[in-house]
Amino acid sequence: MLKIESVEIAYGAIRAVKGVSLQVRAGEVVTIIGANGAGKITLLKGIVGLEPLTGGSVTINGVDCSTMPAHQRLGVGVALSPEGRGVFPDQTVHENLLLGAYSKRSDPARVSQLIEQEFTRFPRLRERREQMAGTLSGGEQQMLAISRALMSEPHLLLLDEPSLGLAPLIIAEIFRSIRALRQSGLTILLVEQMAKQALTVADRAYVLETGLITLEGTGAELLNNPAVRAAYLGSH
Repeated sequence: MLKIESVEIAYGAIRAVKGVSLQVRAGEVVTIIGANGAGKITLLKGIVGLEPLTGGSVTINGVDCSTMPAHQRLGVGVALSPEGRGVFPDQTVHENLLLGAYSKRSDPARVSQLIEQEFTRFPRLRERREQMAGTLSGGEQQMLAISRALMSEPHLLLLDEPSLGLAPLIIAEIFRSIRALRQSGLTILLVEQMAKQALTVADRAYVLETGLITLEGTGAELLNNPAVRAAYLGSH
């Protein structure tokens, strides 16, 4: 579903991503963990076309997207739920979902079905349907960000720090939804600071440090790796 080969991304003279290669197979949940500043968010932006590559290639669903504009990559089947949620604060929950389905605007019946699907996934969004997104709680905004990304019916969903700043009960709900999406067959690439939860839900995982992949393995292998435990799980 996703193949990244020797990807490099730079901000001027600063190399944020330094020749990263990884792959995500259809139906997998793959997690990238790493400290702040490791290059995780930059890598996701490179995958969806929000940051240009300075080297390497990105192939999504068999299509080379390395130089493709971001809006065209949506048509290849990739969607991003961004760090910080990025909802449109002065639009209602319903309007945010409609914006997520912009590529499907010629099929209003399907858009209505997709909105109903998201209201079923996150019943709280149905309750807040006509509420301005900027007035939602952090957890509700995160639900909306995930649902908005799913409105384009992606084959590959990128989740960027979905637990950031949320209460434990809401984090548990978000991870339940990730498991349910995986069971439905969706392919997910997850960047997450909460390493234990991320590795528990992951089929496979990568550790990214200062722009380089330093470790990879199954979620269970990395969860039990002493170096990973010491660096990211607070135990030795």
